[in-house]
Formats: sequence, C-alpha cells, structure tokens
Amino acid sequence: MSRRITEFSDELLDRLKDDLVCRRLHRGMTLLEECLPLLPSLDPTQRQAGVFTGFLAMWVDIGFQRPGLVKDVLARFPKSKRAQLSLRDYVYLRVAEGMVAMAEQATEIAIPHFDFVLSFEAELDDEVLFSIANFWKGRCLRMKGEYDAALQYTTAGRDVALMADHQPMAAVMRVLESWLFFQKGKTKEAVRILKEAEAVLEKSDDHVTLGNIHSSYGRIAHREGRFQHAIEHFEEAIAEYKKRDPHHRNVARSLSNMAYVKRLIALQLRRKIDADVVRHRKAAARGAASRTNGSQYRTRFEQLRQEAFAALAEAGAIYKQYPNYHGIGGIHLNCGYLHLDNGDLESAEEEAGLAFTLGEQKKDYILMARSRLLQCMIGNARVEDEISGGAEPGTHARLAQDCAQDAIELVKHTQDRRLLADAYTWQGLTYSNSFFGDLDSARQSYEQAAALSKGDHGDGTWEELQTLKGRILRRGTVDARLRAWSQGSVGDKTFQEVTEEFAEMIIPKVWEREGKKVSRVAARLSISPKKVRRILSHVGKRRPTGN
Repeated sequence: MSRRITEFSDELLDRLKDDLVCRRLHRGMTLLEECLPLLPSLDPTQRQAGVFTGFLAMWVDIGFQRPGLVKDVLARFPKSKRAQLSLRDYVYLRVAEGMVAMAEQATEIAIPHFDFVLSFEAELDDEVLFSIANFWKGRCLRMKGEYDAALQYTTAGRDVALMADHQPMAAVMRVLESWLFFQKGKTKEAVRILKEAEAVLEKSDDHVTLGNIHSSYGRIAHREGRFQHAIEHFEEAIAEYKKRDPHHRNVARSLSNMAYVKRLIALQLRRKIDADVVRHRKAAARGAASRTNGSQYRTRFEQLRQEAFAALAEAGAIYKQYPNYHGIGGIHLNCGYLHLDNGDLESAEEEAGLAFTLGEQKKDYILMARSRLLQCMIGNARVEDEISGGAEPGTHARLAQDCAQDAIELVKHTQDRRLLADAYTWQGLTYSNSFFGDLDSARQSYEQAAALSKGDHGDGTWEELQTLKGRILRRGTVDARLRAWSQGSVGDKTFQEVTEEFAEMIIPKVWEREGKKVSRVAARLSISPKKVRRILSHVGKRRPTGN
C-alpha cells in the first residue's frame, strides 16, 4: 500500500495514465482503490478534479467497479461550478459524461460529448484523451450499425495511440477494428488483426480485452459453421472476463452467444432425427431391418436445449445489474428461437414482442429488425401448420409478409448487410410459402439475399437460403428466366450479371453429368476449376472448406 492519497496530483494522474496505456490493470485499479476515500469529499473546484473524473471513467470502462460510480462523481459538478473549471478539466468531464451515456447505450447522447472533446484536438496536446474519444465514438457508431463511420473513428483512435507509441492501448482498439472488418465480410483480415492484437496483449492482465478477442474468434467460428470451436472460444472468453469480474457484462454477452450456437447444433441433430425416422420407415416398408440412433440424438437434442436455456438465464441475471437493453433484447430473441424450434409459438411470439419493445424504446434498428424477423418466422410456422388466427385464412401469411418488409426497412437504417440478407431470405420464404406461392417475387428476394450473402455459408442462415433456393428450383423458375432472357427481358441486370446467373444454372447440371468431378467440368466448359468450385459453393452443391 502506498502513502495515503490526499489530492489529484500530477504524479497520481501520470500513474493512472501510464498504467492505462500499458494495460497494467491490476496496478492501476489498486491505485484507484486508494483514491476512493477522496470521492465523498470531492470538490469540483479542486485542482484537476475534472481530469481525474475523466480518467476514472476510462478505468471504469475497462472493469473498475461500475458506471454508477462515475455518474455519482459527475453529480458533484453542477452547472454553476463548471464555468470555473479549466478547459482541460471541462473537456475530461465531458468525456466522462460520454462514457456514462455509452455504458447506458444512449448513443445519441454519448456521441455529441465525444464530438465536443474532439473539437479541441488542435488546442490540447493530449494523445490519450483524443485516442479514447475517437475509439469511444467508434464504439457508439458500431452500436448504431454505422460500420463505415465506426471503422473511421476506431482507426483514428488507433493511429493516435500508435503515434504516441502506446502499442497495448492501440491493440485494444484493433479488436473493434477486427470486428468491423468481420461485419464487412473480410474475415481473413479480421483474423489477422485479432492475432496481432492478441500477440501484444497476451502477457498483460487486460482480461476483458483478451476475453473480447476469444469472443471474436467464437463469432467467426460460428459464422463459418464450426460450432464446437465457437463454443470453446466463448468458454475461454467467459473465463477471461471472470478473472476481472465474475459478473462482468461481457460474461452475459458470451453466454447468450453460446446459447445461440447450442441451438444451432440442436437443429442439426433434429434434422438427423427426422432423416433417421424417414430411413427407418422406408426400410420397414421394404420389410428390411434398420438401425436407428434416434434415441441418442433426442437425448442430446434435449440436453443442448436445456443448456441453452440455462446459459440465457445466467446471462439475464447478470444483465439485471446493468442498463443493457440490447443484451436483454438478445436474450428474449434467443429464448424466442428456442420456443419456435419446439413449436411453442405463443411463447416465441411473446419473447419477440418484448425484444421489439426494448429496441423501439431506444431506436435500436438492429434489435427491432431481428425481432420482426422472428415474428416473420412465427407467422410462417403458423401458415405451414395451418393454424387459424382469424376469420381470414391469410392472416398469418400477411402478418409474416409485413414483418419481413418491416425488417428490411429497419435494417436499411444500418450497414448490417448480413441481417439485410436474412431479411430478404425470409421475405422470399414468405412469398414462396403455401399461402402465397409467389415464385417470381420469391426469386427476386433470393437474388438480393444471395448477392449480400456471398462468402457467408457457415451457419443456419445458409441453410435457410438454400431452402429458398430449393423451392424456386423445384417449381420451375429457372425455365421462366430462360424464357424471359430469350425474349430480351433482363430487367435491370448487366450482361455480366446475366452471365453469372446463367453459369449458376448450367455448371451444377454439368457437374452432375460429369460424375460430380470439378476437373471434368472445368475441362468440358474450358473454365477454371476455381470458378467451378465457387459456383457450386454458391448454389449449395458443395460446402466451402475455408474462408
């Protein structure tokens, strides 16, 4: 224990800054614990009180106590006293206010605080302050789904840190940079950045950022369909977070992500159960004996569902300690998916409605769009199960159609191309359901979804896109396109787009005729094997083996 701290001295602030940028978190938090006795008597007119409050916010953001501590300190700076502050004190105070708003996910309030801070970049020589302000604004823009702008501010913060030779702090920002590249479909670049950041921080005690790195690896593995690897990474992320705080809010986020992946594994098992039943029935009809693994599969299926619900319950208990509406909304959605999978449509509908209300209160377009998509899925399930919902037979079908369109309009407020692809996929599945049977509209939705989904083939959304593709192909829409093209009707497509679409029709057929040999197709059509594999992967004939 060092000597008793009695003031916000230059030495104190320098130590807090150095430990922050070097990610010596245990040492910095121990120092902050020694500062806590100062807070009840903090006077806004004290020298550097505002600067200390800004540093306190930076440390709370990385795991020191909770945001409410900063909120309490800010309350000691009434408007009447702020006019007496130095410029540096006031600017640090504003970055602290931005952090509190960001922690409450009030991005529309947080961003103006960070803009104010950044407006003084030419007047104040403070690389830590402006690096953090850029980074925090990038995080807020990421929450809003504005990924291009988020990347711009995140890399600006990273560059300021690098110019000051604060490599560990820059590595923290690179984790968000990686996530944004991942969202833009640049998975290889995202993994490369993560590995570089991990190499810088692996010997530090920045357990939250190390947890974020493992969480990102888990999200990437999930996207690629490597579900068991995803679960392992989420478990490693949780272990890192718990080293800082057993109830850290990111523990809840990883639990929720893990629950979703377990749900996808359960769905795979359910497909195996269904296929096993069909095979057994066919064998019985022929009078032949057949072995079935149905009982084993069903046991594991139920176990995964219970594990997913348990993870969501644990995540919900943690989120109750934080004003994290987006995380709570995600839990409602994941519970809704699990209920939908089990045919409990009423419970699924209730969870979707709760998630939408949370998103609507905060104008969270991503959460609202995801909620509408779940409602669209529920509507389609009711249509296929022929569950009546009113005097008019098409009530559920039209509701599903409206929800799909709402989801498309909502997600267009963001740059989440993957969620937009999901929305077009479910719009197409709705158009092609047993009520509408509108195959031309379904094909248009499929084309929009496929264009947005290129390179994303690993998880459950890929299966949904292939289901839509199968419906279109089984009902003869390929011939309809050929007839339209023969009459010069190509819509707004370019010649290159028509050529690519024609290749997607022909190459799979030739592949079937040539014994499913890529080399034979390439020789037969005088094209590269790489193009053959790409086309087959895109239309779902071959699963990709890499990124």
